[in-house]
Amino acid sequence: MFQIKVRPAELAIGSRHIHYAWVIVIVGSLMWMISTSIRFSATVLIPHLQDPNAFGWSYATIAFAFSLQWLLTGVAGPGMGWLADRYGMRRLMVLGTVLFMAGMVLTGTMTRLWQFYLYFGILLGAAISVFQGPLVSGITVWFKTALGVAMGSFQAIQSLGTALLIPLTAFLFAQFGLKWTFWLPGLVGGAILLGLIRLFYNEPADIGLRPFGAPQEEPIRSLQRDDTAEIRTRVFLRHAKRTHAFRNLIGIHFWGCMGHNIFIVFLVAMAIDQGLTKETAIGAYMTLTVMSMCSRFLVPIVADWLGAKGVMVVCFALQVFPPLILLCTQEPWAFFLFAGLFGIGMGGEVPIFPIINRQYFGNAPIGTVYGWQMLGNGFGMGLGPLLGGFLWDQTGNFASPVILSAVLSFVGLTCVLLLPPTSRELTPHWEESLPPEARSTASH
Repeated sequence: MFQIKVRPAELAIGSRHIHYAWVIVIVGSLMWMISTSIRFSATVLIPHLQDPNAFGWSYATIAFAFSLQWLLTGVAGPGMGWLADRYGMRRLMVLGTVLFMAGMVLTGTMTRLWQFYLYFGILLGAAISVFQGPLVSGITVWFKTALGVAMGSFQAIQSLGTALLIPLTAFLFAQFGLKWTFWLPGLVGGAILLGLIRLFYNEPADIGLRPFGAPQEEPIRSLQRDDTAEIRTRVFLRHAKRTHAFRNLIGIHFWGCMGHNIFIVFLVAMAIDQGLTKETAIGAYMTLTVMSMCSRFLVPIVADWLGAKGVMVVCFALQVFPPLILLCTQEPWAFFLFAGLFGIGMGGEVPIFPIINRQYFGNAPIGTVYGWQMLGNGFGMGLGPLLGGFLWDQTGNFASPVILSAVLSFVGLTCVLLLPPTSRELTPHWEESLPPEARSTASH
């Protein structure tokens, strides 16, 4: 008889067993999609916020709200990674959901610039920091193999959410105004987040499973979330910090994100500034988002297979050279060509970091390491549009932020070339510095 088993440890459709790790990928992807998509889709509102007949804010002052989100996410990254390693993700998620709903509802009521900064920048930034870094590193503990497929799926679903929310944001704003543009996704999204929390587990051992791809003879072992976990995290971080790659990866995330977030925030405004219709401008932004989605899925798989460094070089090159197209011509086709090429590079850069962390550091507790990399991500994403908006205001020409983006990405490309090969672990013997009872080989 055909049966469907829904118990997490025994999940199956007919005779086909489905490892719950793949449910975690879907649940985590939806959480990340709901909690972060607004920071990208809200960029279609920038021409309205800049319109003298509406709010009349300058590009730099608008960009500062987006920068606050990213800066707060970056500052909170190491702490959130440590909390996830120490206590697990589920305890943080309810707080993140409450902050998300409050930030969305309050942003819909804003009438002053300081409210935009507080509600959109700080409250939503705090919510996103709960879900962003810890969720990415949390998924890695569910996989011994196929991590590239898992990360690619995770990143692609999040990007799909952005692609769907861009036209939805434009539609809600045109039909219902600013309030429901934030209220509807905030209230519905928050309710969905609360439901998804019930399906999320911190690790396979919570439901009696081994990670996906682990051999059957491997014992089912819980990750320590007590004083032992703190010792393991502290000792590993000390070893990781001694490597050049630890510092360089933070910088790479900083330079790359600083460069590409200029276009994430301002591409629609740039296109409209050059005389394109609002629909065409949103179409170019959709092209960038869709190509990013495809790249987010495929690039981690290729990086897991061929090695992350070489793939990262290609992704950064696709962020250095396509902006030059916009300096040569501002015809509509140029914006679409740029968006397609740049989207591939931008989308591929971000999901490589969990893969390269696994290749450099193995199965060590990398949540805190990824948190430090998110510090570079947050400051880069925050400072890029802020500096780009300032230059645009000062020069009155969008060419200056375009050039800035290309230069920043070139610095990132140079840093990538200085990374060591990913064919060997950088800290293979770090557990030798642990007391015997804290090592992964100890019996618990």
